[in-house]
Amino acid sequence: MCRLTSNTIKWSSLIIYFLLLTVISNCGDRGDDIKVNIVVTIPPQAEFVRAVGGDKVSVSVLVPPGANPHTYEPTPAQLKSISEADIYYIVGSGIEFELTWVKKLKGINHDMVVIDGSEGIELIDGDPHIWLSPKNAIIMVNNLCEGLIKIDPDNSKYYEVNKDRYIERLRNLDNEIMEKLSGINNRRFIVYHPSWAYFCHDYNLTQIPIEQEGKDPTAQTIEEVIKEARSFGIDVVFVSPQHSTRSAEVIADEIGGETVPINPLSENYIENIKNVADKLAEALKR
Repeated sequence: MCRLTSNTIKWSSLIIYFLLLTVISNCGDRGDDIKVNIVVTIPPQAEFVRAVGGDKVSVSVLVPPGANPHTYEPTPAQLKSISEADIYYIVGSGIEFELTWVKKLKGINHDMVVIDGSEGIELIDGDPHIWLSPKNAIIMVNNLCEGLIKIDPDNSKYYEVNKDRYIERLRNLDNEIMEKLSGINNRRFIVYHPSWAYFCHDYNLTQIPIEQEGKDPTAQTIEEVIKEARSFGIDVVFVSPQHSTRSAEVIADEIGGETVPINPLSENYIENIKNVADKLAEALKR
């Protein structure tokens, strides 16, 4: 005999509740001044949405700043925002949050359109952080615009103009980073969480991760990273606000270096990627 767990009952009750909310909210017609409600997974996507959608859209982020998308669970308030959303713009590259929650969230709001930001991007096994490549960001923005136009064709010209303007900024960002990192001989850097494979691919860099397959490093791994740092004259260990810095600080102490924060999930996408490139260039030129 099948026995229902308390978690199953709780989740089923939430689905029924939010389905009722969706039916009620869909009874009225959308007015001309009503914005397209878009939900995104991570903060960087919010900049993409605002850049393309402008004042025609509203956006809410499911995984808030500082939270870890590998482990985060949505709050009841966020589930309510899903029940009222027109679009869920997903990263689509295998982020654990989306693998766990997309089908469940679609179950809350059957009418919600899912736009896959990763369509057309060649994925790197084991790294879902596709947005950290400005080249990939261009593809993600194009995917967003195409999906938004299908939902709101009356404003297609508005979205296209905004998209083109923002993509020009992304192209300029890409060129600026290539110039900033050119002529640097040492192209290896140490980072706690290996988020930067796409960035490294674009700019011919190599990340040396401390974390292994989502787990804290062993003593042997720490010793190997220290040895590699000394071999290549590395004295900076990059960390992020979503992960513990304890192991990184141990390594930095051993090599006589320092930890430097870089954030893969900042909402201010272009400004943040510029900042990351500046910090990398400074560290690699030492």
